[in-house]
Amino acid sequence: MAAHNELGKWGEDIATRYLSDNGYAIIERDWHCGRRDLDIIASKDDMLIIVEVKTRHNADYTRPEEAVGYDKAKSIAIASNAYVKSHRINLPIRFDIIAVTGSPDSEYQIRHITDAFYPPMR
Repeated sequence: MAAHNELGKWGEDIATRYLSDNGYAIIERDWHCGRRDLDIIASKDDMLIIVEVKTRHNADYTRPEEAVGYDKAKSIAIASNAYVKSHRINLPIRFDIIAVTGSPDSEYQIRHITDAFYPPMR
């Protein structure tokens, strides 16, 4: 596995543990719809939460959450719609980002951004 993929998986593991420790029920991880994916699908307080995890070694150039632009948000919205329809879910949906900065060999920082974005329309 490429180093950036290993870092991403580690970041998703850290994010999953963080969510679980904070009362979220993890429903699925790494759910795929064609070439689109949802990193973490969770629930809390009768709400479905779609979590995009972004991991970087450092934030010297950009913060991890800045990698979620219009195209990524649109892709997440399309995959979320497919997930909700295929599982017949009737709950409000929130889109969060968890930004992990650091690495397995050093200290790390987690930032949980709730209601990070609204799904773009077309």
